[in-house]
Amino acid sequence: MKSLATWCVRHRLAVILIWIAVLLGTSLIAKSAGSNFQSSFALPNTPSTQALNLLQTAAPQASGDTERVVFEVPVGQSVLAPGTEQRINETLTKIASFPTVQKITSPYDAGGSSQISANQRIAYATVNLSKGSFVYTQTQAQAFVTLAQTADSPTIHVAVSGQVAGEAAKPSLGGALPGVILAAIVLLLVFGSLYAMALPIVSALASLGTAIALIELLSHIMNMPAFSTQLVMLIGLGVGVDYALFIVTRHRQGLIAGMETNDSIVKAVNTSGRAVLFAGIIVCIALLGMFALGVAFLYGLAVSASIGVLLTMIAALTLLPALLSFIGPRVLSPRQKRNLAKNGPKIVGQGTRGFWAKWADFMRRQPLLPALVALGLIIVLALPFFGMRLGHGDQGNDPTSSTTRQAYDMLATGFGPGFNAPLQLVAETHTPAQLAAVTRAVTAVSHAPGVQEVSPLISIPTSSGATISLANVIPTSSPQSAQTANLIGTLRTITIPGAVQGSGVTIYVGGVTAIFVDFANVLGKKLPLFIGLVVFLSFLLLALAFRSLVVPLTAAVMNLLSIAAGFGILTAVFQHGWFGGFFGVNQPGPIETFIPVMMFAILFGLSMDYEVFLVSRIHEEWMHCGDNTLAVRNGIAATGKTITAAALIMILVFGSFIFGGMLVINEFGLGLAAGIFVDAIIIRMAIVPSVMQLLGRSNWWFPSWLDRWLPHLSVEAESEEGAVPEREMETL
Repeated sequence: MKSLATWCVRHRLAVILIWIAVLLGTSLIAKSAGSNFQSSFALPNTPSTQALNLLQTAAPQASGDTERVVFEVPVGQSVLAPGTEQRINETLTKIASFPTVQKITSPYDAGGSSQISANQRIAYATVNLSKGSFVYTQTQAQAFVTLAQTADSPTIHVAVSGQVAGEAAKPSLGGALPGVILAAIVLLLVFGSLYAMALPIVSALASLGTAIALIELLSHIMNMPAFSTQLVMLIGLGVGVDYALFIVTRHRQGLIAGMETNDSIVKAVNTSGRAVLFAGIIVCIALLGMFALGVAFLYGLAVSASIGVLLTMIAALTLLPALLSFIGPRVLSPRQKRNLAKNGPKIVGQGTRGFWAKWADFMRRQPLLPALVALGLIIVLALPFFGMRLGHGDQGNDPTSSTTRQAYDMLATGFGPGFNAPLQLVAETHTPAQLAAVTRAVTAVSHAPGVQEVSPLISIPTSSGATISLANVIPTSSPQSAQTANLIGTLRTITIPGAVQGSGVTIYVGGVTAIFVDFANVLGKKLPLFIGLVVFLSFLLLALAFRSLVVPLTAAVMNLLSIAAGFGILTAVFQHGWFGGFFGVNQPGPIETFIPVMMFAILFGLSMDYEVFLVSRIHEEWMHCGDNTLAVRNGIAATGKTITAAALIMILVFGSFIFGGMLVINEFGLGLAAGIFVDAIIIRMAIVPSVMQLLGRSNWWFPSWLDRWLPHLSVEAESEEGAVPEREMETL
């Protein structure tokens, strides 16, 4: 680290020019190549996937995505009016020219009257595509929606419902601007210097601009959801500013202590920079641990988020030192410069002044009371988590201005909410007896509670002599409703098995809604493996760094507590609707299936950030004085203000994305902001110090045989002879 920092300072102009060249180069290439964002839902051995495989083999025209183009006329008018019918038919003719359109069922076709609402104001056309929705790029999806809306006018409103239409909604990065502004305000209040405020922002934005360009290029190589860039902005902005904050803080200490500018920068990178490197590695490990789940949809998210964190970490360790070398003493506030000129250099100690010094003294005297109060609060916040229901939020949660939300509302008004959650019954039969059993099952399903309508059974012969049977099921409930998920489970385990018993035929319940139900089941089964893997790797790294078994065990438990509290707050708002109006929740529903996995990876990694910064300072004090109680006290006093300022920046950045209008990003924003608040404010500043006080010297227990066997990895720089340890408390 010292060599890296020294090189960056000595070649500061070259470092800055390299970063500018990389940023501009990747951005220009990405703009030229464009993006190719698309999702991938490969869920092998699930009923919905088996149903899809049967259709793709025997009836490709029925295996692709189904979109609905919905038309609505004003009150008092009818879609059966000659002029309206002509315009709708013209639109359907244009849609037929879209490359992958397999079949269009018009509301005016023979027998299509069921596609016109009872009051004749709403009608829809069914568009069968030859490919599944997840293989369409965002550009292709946008082209389809644009084509479908050519007839939109004041006299006829056109909207599109379906997964392809959902892919067309390009997430906005508008939430990043409020986050940058809020972070800048906090940094200015903390540092009291425009230069010190600007450098963390510049470092974070330069790295994120590069990361987003790389992600757009990688979208041509691997599947990445369209919201990957917004997720990277959300995570990387908070992490990048935080990493730079700790290094700038340490550098200002060195200047106040009378060090030369370049020597102070090198010292800052060689101390706080080590913690930044260590914390960033843990975040990346937690994110890439999602590959252990074996779910293709998460691979792109894991890689994109890891790239964002990795580049912000590299920028903090290379670009930031070069910028600090250019700025020189101007990184100090006017007050600090005056004090330095008047009183000379000062080695800053923990002292007895300030809130965090007083809080540290209180924790030293009463370690048990704060821990009990904080633990009780966390339990209350975490309680809703135990009732969390995973699922897929339907398009009724989309912004009211979006075509998918408008089509969703129109279909629900004209035909019932279940029209937005169609299911498929798919079976392969080889004998007339098996076909008769499938017919009995379809009849039984049509009479099942929660079923609004079942289409007539379609039989498609295959080249092998078998027959693929298909029927569409319309539930009475919406896609995200618990009743719909329960209906799928009932059909699979009770209704259908009872009707086909003894026939030897298997009927699969498929469709997009069933795919998301299976997605939740798959992730739910693999989540313990993922959690165990991330916790074990993080435990191992902390044990190597701090030569302790108790510290990493405490950290793992504390991280799980903060994550549970974050999940509890997320569940209370988005699932139960508590304070939902304030957070823009259109209708309470399940938590998006992959949110807990992503949130766990991100929060666990970020929680380790604060753990590393706090415990590394406590460990440094322990190595100097050998008194655990004093080390914990001094560690809190030294890092309390810095950690809470860093956490506040993350909370404001994450919180700025809550109102972005996209359900997934809204949930991420609230969950991460809540988790960071609980972790940094309640756990790191109350429970962790209390536990470490109560455990005493046991915190640093490490078997001698294990110490000899494991490699050494130090978060702190080696002490220089005669050096006086810097303190972080009073320099801000």
